[in-house]
Amino acid sequence: MQTILVTGGAGYVGSHCCLALAATGFLPIVFDNLSNGHREHVQWGPLVVGDIRDAAHLDAVFSAHAPVAVLHFAGRIEVGESVKDPGAFYDHNVGGAITVIEAARRANVNVMVFSSTCAIFGEPAILPMDERHPQAPLNPYGRSKLMVEQVLVDYDRHVGFRSAVMRYFNAAGAEPEGRIGEWHEPETHAIPVAIQAALGQRPNFTIFGDDYDTRDGTAVRDYVHVLDLADAHVAALKRLLAGGSSEAFNLGAGTGTTVRELVDGVVRATGKPLPLRVAPRRLGDAPMLVADNTKARRVLGWTPARDLDAILSSAWRWHQAQAAADR
Repeated sequence: MQTILVTGGAGYVGSHCCLALAATGFLPIVFDNLSNGHREHVQWGPLVVGDIRDAAHLDAVFSAHAPVAVLHFAGRIEVGESVKDPGAFYDHNVGGAITVIEAARRANVNVMVFSSTCAIFGEPAILPMDERHPQAPLNPYGRSKLMVEQVLVDYDRHVGFRSAVMRYFNAAGAEPEGRIGEWHEPETHAIPVAIQAALGQRPNFTIFGDDYDTRDGTAVRDYVHVLDLADAHVAALKRLLAGGSSEAFNLGAGTGTTVRELVDGVVRATGKPLPLRVAPRRLGDAPMLVADNTKARRVLGWTPARDLDAILSSAWRWHQAQAAADR
C-alpha cells in the first residue's frame, strides 16, 4: 500500500480526500495542526499533529512514513482575515508550501497535488471561467494561492518537481454516511449557514444583494460536491504517479446556482422554512462565478456526479446529526 502525505487532511476537503484515497488503496498520512481541522475527521490513516512551517518535523514524517506523493491542503483559508493580517497568510500559505516542497524534495518525493482556489482569478472577465482566465486576485488569500501556483511552475521548470493544481469553485456537501462533513468555526459558508438557520441555530439566512444582473437578482455560484472534488484529486494523483506532466484544473460543476435557488434547494432538502433577510451587496462579491471544467473532464476523465440536491441532502444529514449529538 503506497502512502500519501496529506497536509491539512483533518480539514473539510482534505478529510474527504483521505476517504477517497483509502477507497482507492492508498494510505493517507495526515499532517495537520488542527487549527481548522478536526481530530475526529482523521479516520483512514494516522494523524501527525504539526506545523507545515516546521522543516525538521516534516523531515521526520517523510523518513518515518516514506510517502510517494503529497496532497497539500494546509493553510489559512479565511478571506476576511487575510485582509486584516496578510502577513500571516503569506507566512502560512506561501512559506509553508515552500517548506513542504523542500522537505518532499529532500526525501526524493517529486509529486504534489495542490489545493488552490478560483479566488486566484478575481473578478470574472469571461464566463464560464477556464484555466486561461486572467489572474487578478482581490485579496491576500487569493494572492497567496496564486503565489504558490507560480512557485510550483518554477519548481517544475527548473528542478522537475511536478504538480497538479486544483482550483475549487464552491466545495459543498458531505460524506453520505455522516462520518465527516463541513465543519468550520466560525461558519461562514452559504450552505452550512442556511442549514443552521433552518435548524433554528441562527435567526435567519442573509441574502447579500438582490439587485444583480442575474436571472433572479441574486449572485450565482458554482457548487461542486466535496466527494467529486476528492475524486478529481485521486485522478490527478494517479496521473502524476504515472509520469504525467504538471497541469492546473478548474473544478466546478460547470453550472451556476443563484442564492434564491440555493434557498429553495435547502427548503426541499430540510423540509423546513428558511427565514430570510436581504442585505446590501458585500464589497468584492462577483455577480457570477462558474467554472469551465472541460479540461478536467478531458485530461483527468473526471465528471462531477452529484447535483445540487445531492449536495444539499448530504449536507442536511450531516448537520442534522451534529445537532442531535449536541442535544
